[in-house]
Amino acid sequence: MEFSWKPMKIIRNAFISLLSIGLGTLMYGEESIADLIKIDSAPLDRSLNGGVVSYSESLSATRPAVVNIASTMKVKSGGTPSNDPFWRFFGEGQQPREREVQGQGSGVIISANGYILTNNHVVEDASEVTVSLQDGRTLDAVVVGTDPQTDVAVLKIESEESFPFARIADSEQIEVGDVVFAIGNPLGVGQTVTMGIVSAKGRDDLNMIQGGFENFIQTDASINQGNSGGALVDATGRLIGINTMILTDGRSSGNIGIGFAIPTSLAHSVMVDLVEKGSVARGFLGVGIQDLDSELAELMGFDDVRGVLITSVSPESPADDAGLQLDDVVVKVGEREVDSANGLKLRVAAEDPGTKVELTVYREDRYFKTDVILGERPSNRELFLGKTNDTGLLDGVEAEPLNDDLRNKYRFGDEVESGLVVTSVSPDSPYARQLVEGMVIEKIKGEVVYTVKDAKKLLEPGTKVALFVYVQGFYRYMALEVE
Repeated sequence: MEFSWKPMKIIRNAFISLLSIGLGTLMYGEESIADLIKIDSAPLDRSLNGGVVSYSESLSATRPAVVNIASTMKVKSGGTPSNDPFWRFFGEGQQPREREVQGQGSGVIISANGYILTNNHVVEDASEVTVSLQDGRTLDAVVVGTDPQTDVAVLKIESEESFPFARIADSEQIEVGDVVFAIGNPLGVGQTVTMGIVSAKGRDDLNMIQGGFENFIQTDASINQGNSGGALVDATGRLIGINTMILTDGRSSGNIGIGFAIPTSLAHSVMVDLVEKGSVARGFLGVGIQDLDSELAELMGFDDVRGVLITSVSPESPADDAGLQLDDVVVKVGEREVDSANGLKLRVAAEDPGTKVELTVYREDRYFKTDVILGERPSNRELFLGKTNDTGLLDGVEAEPLNDDLRNKYRFGDEVESGLVVTSVSPDSPYARQLVEGMVIEKIKGEVVYTVKDAKKLLEPGTKVALFVYVQGFYRYMALEVE
């Protein structure tokens, strides 16, 4: 009989996890993880321009804190996590069929007692995780927690000795043009440092984390496969981001100078929740939203184009309780203006459930303020199944109001201004031969439709209706018999 050691190792890892919590309490008393791992809010000194011949000293304290991560995982059929061939996560090691594979990535030690920040996709579904330090040590790691909605994961390693760790900077203070360095293990060649600048910040419309929260730093520092979870640091060696993904030209998976990192302002808050609570609780408003541009504002008779348009309000949701309505425009959260649907989504999700927030709303040519007590955001699965937002258009057909996420996903051009996007059609739906995923229903019976609720009023059972739809690059009318 062949003896398998893997179950014993899993049991041992579980024991290590419990032990690490106990050791953390003994070593650091009642100090919270937020107090233990603090953000250095000192601003970057930008007064010295030119004259720098080396950044070796600035990076010397951070480089030992960047580690290599190896994970053993079961990979399901379907290949890479992205459905878009132009995008490549780097470091995950997926194969197109289910089998046990080794994944490679990077990570950053952020505390002397061994907490590590990395990407969720580096350790997702891993049965074993090992960490290799720059001093030659290789240690088993415990996955403390993961958050697929931001692609952040926290690991823990143990040793009798303290670990080198990176200082965390306030990523909110970075500016476009700041010098940055990417540190990781690209293509398995060993630790590598590359230099670039902050190309952009606040990238929240990449649509790479389906149903998740994106707020990326963009950089031209060279990053490639194996850099996932590695460090993006400023000129003083402080951590400002966790390298996550690159954009490619579709012909290769190599670097073309467009890389993205999760800012420390987001990664730190997720890390605190994962360590202290085991999961991330996010604020929830309970509305469907989309960006408001000048054309849509004119179409709907609005004089002002600022803010985010509400396309649906879930019954008994915090938004419903606060009196928000269809076609309201949210202009501010607190004192901060919101100029995109993703921006509003991030602002709300950043608050704890139960938090009272003040919204400035535009309705019928006037502005007013209202307080909303945020709920807790449901899981993506609950949202997809429509438990908090009605997406069921017809039997076996799901649809959502057109928004930037859907526009990017289905690559709609500017000619598609509004309507309902068919997001799924069940194979056994009676409408499966006429309605297809990615179709946009702009009008029903000649009336422009913005919400599922409005559309369902026009789709009376037992009637035949005319739909004006956009499909496969063309607009056309079609007759639909409603059962």
